[in-house]
Amino acid sequence: MAAEQPARDQVWASTMAGHVAGTESSAQGHRSASVRTAHADSSATIEPCEVVGREERESGGVPVSNPAATPETGAGDRLLVEPPDPLRTCFERDRDRILHSTAFRRLAGKTQVFVFPEDHQRTRLTHALEVAQVARAIATGLGLNVALTEAIALGHDCGHGPGGHASEDALSPYVDGGYNHAQWGADVTLTPLNLCTETADGIRNHSWARPAPSTPEGEVVSWADRIAYVCHDFEDAVHAGVVPADLLPKVVRSRCGATRREQLGAFIDAVVQTTAATGIVGMDHETADSLAAFRKFDYERIYLRPDSVRQGTLVIDMLQALVEHLLETPGDLPDDVSEADDRNKAIVNYVGGMTDRFACRSAQRLLGWETGRLPTGVGLSG
Repeated sequence: MAAEQPARDQVWASTMAGHVAGTESSAQGHRSASVRTAHADSSATIEPCEVVGREERESGGVPVSNPAATPETGAGDRLLVEPPDPLRTCFERDRDRILHSTAFRRLAGKTQVFVFPEDHQRTRLTHALEVAQVARAIATGLGLNVALTEAIALGHDCGHGPGGHASEDALSPYVDGGYNHAQWGADVTLTPLNLCTETADGIRNHSWARPAPSTPEGEVVSWADRIAYVCHDFEDAVHAGVVPADLLPKVVRSRCGATRREQLGAFIDAVVQTTAATGIVGMDHETADSLAAFRKFDYERIYLRPDSVRQGTLVIDMLQALVEHLLETPGDLPDDVSEADDRNKAIVNYVGGMTDRFACRSAQRLLGWETGRLPTGVGLSG
């Protein structure tokens, strides 16, 4: 079970520095030479533009919408046709549906970095809200579709299981092609919401190891996700005593500052300024290298520290034991799961939808596990 983890980590680590943008034409090639993109096959671009700042928006001095912003018309392109809303655009409806969904609320009980986080530490829910803030700031500055950007950002992690990324290792043996939280979230968890194709695409492909999103708004969320978690996971780790604040690499501190506020400002500004100048959704090489160094530090000192690896192993053991038990004992399933046409898929979705606490309680109730076998978090002691 644990042997599968390095393969996922290797893929995740392979996106550390991003990718140099393509050079299809001489003019575009000249601009792209200085741009780093999130995805190897990134193709969504915008019209090079003036940055839409506060004063410009207040005065109406520049257009607030980029010509390449994803348009929204009527009810939107949905799998199931439905009438348009009289007040909200199709992407505003997607944003609202995600915000009010059970899957989104459950993120409050799911691990970001620390299992059973302390009050000041992030959960998947607070992470999603911070990603939405970063993404909105970038999209607003570029004149992109803010409602679509927010919808993708709020929904991007709804496919995550309990216990963080270890849940993907745990559930992968039961899913053809493996369990990927981005793909699962778009294609299984959130399908009852009948989201627009552009929203689902952005959620499905927000991870840098996935194919590139088809819209510039999706590309923005890919950057916003990484910017947000790199900064706030470090802040949480410092508060938890896992790493000292002064250990942050010099290349990060010198270019982006020592505080989360400074770092977020530097990374957001880099995406906005680079994209506005080139039309390619990305970041200049120097700031992208700083972000990569920051993520590498988090990766080695936080995500792969011994306590985190041990917690991941406990999560994998617990979730796989729950899936195996429910496959063998369907009478312990809720009626809507046991009666599903594809029971195996429904069981994976059921376990993947659990919060950390509910998964642990289910292991105690259904498997008779003692507390010592359960992931318990590291608390403030590290």
